[in-house]
Amino acid sequence: METNLLIALAVFVAVYALLIWDKINRAVVALLGASALVLLGVLNQEAAVRGIDFNTLGLLIAMMAIVTISQKTGMFQYLAIRAAKMVKGNPWWILVALSVVTASVSALLDNVTTVLLTVPITFLLTDELELDPYPFLVAQVLSSNIGGTATLIGDPPNIMIGSAVGLTFMDFVYNVGVIVPAVLAGTLIPMYFLYGKKMKVSDELKRRIMAFNENEAITDKGLLAKCLIVLAITIGAFIFQKPLHLEAATIGLFGAAVLMLIAKEDVHHVMEKAEWTSIFFFLGLFVVVHSLVEVGLIGSLAQKTLDLTGGDMKVAGMTILWVSAIASAFIDNIPFVATMIPLLKGMAPGLGGPDAILPLWWALSLGACLGGNGTLIGASANVVVAGMAAKNGHPISFMKFTYVAFPLMLISIVISTVYMWLRYFAG
Repeated sequence: METNLLIALAVFVAVYALLIWDKINRAVVALLGASALVLLGVLNQEAAVRGIDFNTLGLLIAMMAIVTISQKTGMFQYLAIRAAKMVKGNPWWILVALSVVTASVSALLDNVTTVLLTVPITFLLTDELELDPYPFLVAQVLSSNIGGTATLIGDPPNIMIGSAVGLTFMDFVYNVGVIVPAVLAGTLIPMYFLYGKKMKVSDELKRRIMAFNENEAITDKGLLAKCLIVLAITIGAFIFQKPLHLEAATIGLFGAAVLMLIAKEDVHHVMEKAEWTSIFFFLGLFVVVHSLVEVGLIGSLAQKTLDLTGGDMKVAGMTILWVSAIASAFIDNIPFVATMIPLLKGMAPGLGGPDAILPLWWALSLGACLGGNGTLIGASANVVVAGMAAKNGHPISFMKFTYVAFPLMLISIVISTVYMWLRYFAG
């Protein structure tokens, strides 16, 4: 067992190092690590398969399919243009409106897809207003991750936590989503003093924005109606997930299958658009982390963590929140959360059982999701927006982004700390 422990730990460290190095595709890294553990005899194939969370994978695939079809309708572009016109072309309020749209859509759909669709509109609007797009891009990056924190389906870490613990869509809305508006406001207010007061444009430039016709963004009204109906039914089913006694993946896959059927979409095209790299990354990562459980390392770490916190729920909750936030700013929050899930499960008996440690899961969710805002590599949406900005001639440097984003991330964690303390630990 000692040999297996050393091998499992070595593979885990190697996988993490290669993910941070970011020179080899992360799916390849995770699959190599998982395969090595089986080949070296740390896990047999049955144990490896037991470690894979198929509920998480199913929900991710389902939401990817729904988003792939929905994005063809132009609904996201419509929302962005409509929001800009509602604030009469005022540049600061356009930034706020785009942030609210981005956060709202990210709560219900994938935040990477959301920024892929809203950022081109941002460039269009800032070009018309003859403004530097940088503040708008930073606001959208931060908003996408903040919005994704609010729900079970908004960000992969939440999907992983929800699936592992059996938490529902409404559990996340009620325990994490309620603080998200305050976090978004706490992020935008400092940005006003950094950028908003300097945003001045002429009435003529504002009239250019008002001349846009948002209805032209809708490319297929029939498909739009079908997508909205299926989205409404799917999200409604998520809301009533507990009384329906259904897993989130079952609901999501049913919604995706119905939409592909009634939209008469080419299934091969929809499946080609899915982020299979991410799916196989998850698959391999689950096996790598599960190996640490099988060899007893996670159980040992859980006991040591309990000893360090003295079995105090308040100390554990605040530690998890802040460690998750700082760690997720510099390393991918997905492998971090994958490692933390079995660790928290191992701590449950010493802290009163699974129900007693529910606040720790909310601390992990807030820390991991919001911590991704700290640097340019903290979350996938950040990297995607940076790539789009570079292609449009507005490169975003790591340090320039971190200089603004890291303090704003810390503000969001301070807000979350106050919330967690008052709601779960003050009694």
